[in-house]
Amino acid sequence: MIKKITKEFFPLFIFITLLIPQILVQTGCANIIPPQGGPKDTIPPVLLKAVPHDSMRNFSGNKITFNFDEYVVVSNINDNLIVSPLPKINPTVDSKLKTVTVKLKDTLEPNTTYSLNFGNAIRDNNEGNVLKNFTYVFSTGKYIDSMELHGKVLLAENGKIDSTLIVMLHKNGDDSAVVKERPRFIARLDSKGNFVFKNIPVGTFYLYALKDQGSIHSYLDKKQLFAFADKPIITSTKQEPIILYAYAGKEIAPKQKATPSVSTKKENTDKRLKFETNLVSKKQDLLDNLVFTFDQNLKFFDSTKISFSKDSTFTHISDYYFEKDSSLKKIILHFNWKENTVYHLILNKDFAEDSMGKKLLKPDTLTFTSRSRQEYGNLSIHFRKLDFSQNPVLQFVQNDEIKKSFPLSSADFSQSLFMPGDYELRILNDTNKNGKWDPGEFFGKHKQPEIVKPVERHITVKADNDNEFEIVAPSSTP
Repeated sequence: MIKKITKEFFPLFIFITLLIPQILVQTGCANIIPPQGGPKDTIPPVLLKAVPHDSMRNFSGNKITFNFDEYVVVSNINDNLIVSPLPKINPTVDSKLKTVTVKLKDTLEPNTTYSLNFGNAIRDNNEGNVLKNFTYVFSTGKYIDSMELHGKVLLAENGKIDSTLIVMLHKNGDDSAVVKERPRFIARLDSKGNFVFKNIPVGTFYLYALKDQGSIHSYLDKKQLFAFADKPIITSTKQEPIILYAYAGKEIAPKQKATPSVSTKKENTDKRLKFETNLVSKKQDLLDNLVFTFDQNLKFFDSTKISFSKDSTFTHISDYYFEKDSSLKKIILHFNWKENTVYHLILNKDFAEDSMGKKLLKPDTLTFTSRSRQEYGNLSIHFRKLDFSQNPVLQFVQNDEIKKSFPLSSADFSQSLFMPGDYELRILNDTNKNGKWDPGEFFGKHKQPEIVKPVERHITVKADNDNEFEIVAPSSTP
């Protein structure tokens, strides 16, 4: 009986045996996977309740609490929190679990609208999602001030943005107020240089921007970035966005006195005069001068102790001259270079002495070759909508350094020899026609800086090529 049943059911047994592995695979029994978590939380904390409530009128307390939908933390509160009007004593801010508590330390003014902007200080405890620019408003009077002021701050020297600047509104129009007095309101810049003042009262204000030093909100140093509006701001009327141009005054380096070096024994015993040149791979730019830059200020220089010659025959050259830069660290050789030519400079050991008494230990020879014309590109640029009333100067910039600049007298610019490379272009509105950018001067003069505006299009100049471009000039007006 058993044999008979086995024989009859043998085909069914084989079928079930073949089917079991596939069932196991499909049901996942052969590969156990732990349950996966949900999507990553990217939502910042949500305010559930504020006590007193936002936009509270006739506020008279000194404590505010905020309850959120999740655990929160508060960080860098001193760098983030902006209280308007600016208090003499900043409030304290604490967080515990889902609650943030603010305790006001300053005496509140009557009939005044206050706002607390937390910047990026509040974030959730788990994922660190920031509740950006969370703002709470209240009034000690019967109404909430609703005036707004918008604008933008640009760096006058290059048209770029420094988002670390702050913008200030003062009530006192005296120049000394930016030094001696605290501003009434302050605002931050966003990543595009924009600022906004909200919930400010009707009135007359004086608008400034500066690079704050030590969070004291004062203009203390001409090397600080600083900007000012040309006229008072009256908030009772609708204001168009205002553009401020920030500048920093140029520092004049004082002349250094010779002092002995005591840092290392090697420096005390090394009496060699040290300098560098602007040669690149022993190649001289046909369009530039040869510049020697010394480690220390020069005390003595004698050009008659330098011999200048060319070619393998050392043919003497006479039509050149040397210039000593005002910094006393640079010597410039002016000469009309011939292409693809070998030049020699033989330096007598006494040709120069620096402020440390260092000279060459023996005569030195500097040999280099001028570039060939094929190493340059031919550059032509046609500008559209260029405002010549602003005395435009075209600047060629690499790595934020001005390599070349040319005053423009027509819409067409051309150079038969131009160094190859990628260039950022800028247009300087050269008010005083001196060919360079000049900063502003605030105290007493209220002179705005000259403005440099970037050209949106960058160019690439290729060697041994005709490089032609048509470019729309940036607007010369704010």
